[in-house]
Amino acid sequence: MTAGGLGAERVEPAALGRRALLRGVLLGGATALTAVQITGCSPSQSSGPAPESTERPDAAASPGQRVLLAYFSRPGENHSYGGRTNLKIGNTEVLAEMISERIQCDVHRIEAVDPYSDDYNETVARNVREQKADARPAVVDPPSSIERCDTVLLAGPIWNVRSPMIMSTFTETYDFRGKTVHPVTTYAMSGLGTTERDYVRSCPGATIGEGLAVRGEEVREADAQVESWLRRVGVLRG
Repeated sequence: MTAGGLGAERVEPAALGRRALLRGVLLGGATALTAVQITGCSPSQSSGPAPESTERPDAAASPGQRVLLAYFSRPGENHSYGGRTNLKIGNTEVLAEMISERIQCDVHRIEAVDPYSDDYNETVARNVREQKADARPAVVDPPSSIERCDTVLLAGPIWNVRSPMIMSTFTETYDFRGKTVHPVTTYAMSGLGTTERDYVRSCPGATIGEGLAVRGEEVREADAQVESWLRRVGVLRG
């Protein structure tokens, strides 16, 4: 695994016989996003991370564009620069916070009914089983609809070269026809991994736009990279 949800998560199938690389950083002090239940996307509001204020007047998407940021992130034991650390907040959550601070968007945290362990080796083993079985882990309280969304940012770690199987559970729940999907990943070695072609299959009819991949160890210093990407893909104006 790499670190991101599991730090910037990358899970090797061979990790049961040899340790897979998993990189992460200790993120004490980072601001956590609040998971929200959404029924659609709003061009004028964020249902995002700050419960006390849903308005972000200094951050905006393109006029009329409705954006959903859906992310999966796992805190807990991770590798970092060849060692291990314990992440209080997963790297993907930190990245999602950076994005939601800069644009108007609805935010939904993807959570497993059966939560992933904080223990690194246990999560590696579970991910191996889920990938081999092509599993679809059950999701807690998924949004009732994404119909009103124009653009969807799908954020998650890279585990064994691809997103965790729970991301497939989420994408296969909805109709993405006519929408633009941007993969967002945190990783140790594999960048976007196979997310682009995976989302082509699981989001039929969607346009798969430019993705964003941030190394787990560097996620807290990724502000400039995030802002540049948001401008390139047209969800941040000004």
